[in-house]
Amino acid sequence: MWSPYSEGNRSRGPLWFTLGGLAVLGLLVAALVVMFKSGGSDPTAGESSRRSSAPLPSAPPGEFSYAGERSTDPEPLTVKELFPSKKVSFSGRAYEMTVTSKVKKCSDGAVGTKMQKALKDGKCTQLIRASFRDKAGKVIGTVGVANLKSSKAATKVASAGSDSNYVKPLAGKDEVTKLVGSGSGGANVWMHGHYAVMIWFQNKDGSKPDKKERKAITLVAKDITKATVYKALDARSLTGNPAS
Repeated sequence: MWSPYSEGNRSRGPLWFTLGGLAVLGLLVAALVVMFKSGGSDPTAGESSRRSSAPLPSAPPGEFSYAGERSTDPEPLTVKELFPSKKVSFSGRAYEMTVTSKVKKCSDGAVGTKMQKALKDGKCTQLIRASFRDKAGKVIGTVGVANLKSSKAATKVASAGSDSNYVKPLAGKDEVTKLVGSGSGGANVWMHGHYAVMIWFQNKDGSKPDKKERKAITLVAKDITKATVYKALDARSLTGNPAS
């Protein structure tokens, strides 16, 4: 077993929706300023100004905001939310999703007693997985997301990850991803708020990758997680709801 993430247990994609949300907020503020400046003759302008001065509800503190706890992000995940399309691309590189799975008994989607216990102790309510292949059919792998009760629980799940405790590889029915889980693979687990992101990636033939192949597999894993699960989870961090 080797880890496709050399920088440690957690490697995040960009906060796509946070940046977009801030831009929308800026436009909204600018529009309000223009409206109030141009509305001096409106007899209700003063009343509107007074109403708008009330403090807005604040988002939960912390890096993951609403997604930090299930209590502020209660809506269950869906396969469509995490993996909305069979065709995935990132920076011009193309990938294909071949199979998905959603289980409520999270231990059914994980390998290793330590990992299974951490999921159970963390009140895991769902584990959603999908398997992918690159365009050439040389790199295959599985991405999973577990829904835990809190960031603390997700951190414990990430800490349980090891060469014998990881996401259960999800084999497809096609000629390429039917081999997911065979031979040598690289696994990793890290937290994103009250979620644990879990991956397994490998060469199609199951051979142990050399340095160059590890770099290629790492790129595939990063591309796919950035293009799928991080878009969904960052949206929840911003709003506490699935992306519309």
